[in-house]
Amino acid sequence: MKKTMPTLFLSLFLSLPFVLTAQEKSDWKEMNNFHTLMSASFHPAEEGNLKPLQAKSDSLLITAKKWKASKIPAGFKPAETAETLTKLVKQLELVNNSVKAKQDDATLKMQIKEAHEIFHTIVEKCRVGE
Repeated sequence: MKKTMPTLFLSLFLSLPFVLTAQEKSDWKEMNNFHTLMSASFHPAEEGNLKPLQAKSDSLLITAKKWKASKIPAGFKPAETAETLTKLVKQLELVNNSVKAKQDDATLKMQIKEAHEIFHTIVEKCRVGE
């Protein structure tokens, strides 16, 4: 028991920075709101169901603009994140315009896929330490 307590304490102490970093990264409310809409639009589109995307393209764009206008948390690289959020908003403007113009399914799928990839760039590559 005497040997396991210091080992347990050391393990918990060493994992603390990772726990704090994970909490800090997941507290970006605007990112989480956007992710909810993106998931509800992109994943059905991947499977050929474009109705959710067509119904939510305005909301996706509005939510992306709110995300872009929000304060970038400490866990993200400010310049890279801001630049990539600008790309995301531009891509979603394209998606929204294409939905309104009743573009074909292949075009919409390609455009939302690009927006999804930009989103993942922010989530994965714009974080500090990445």
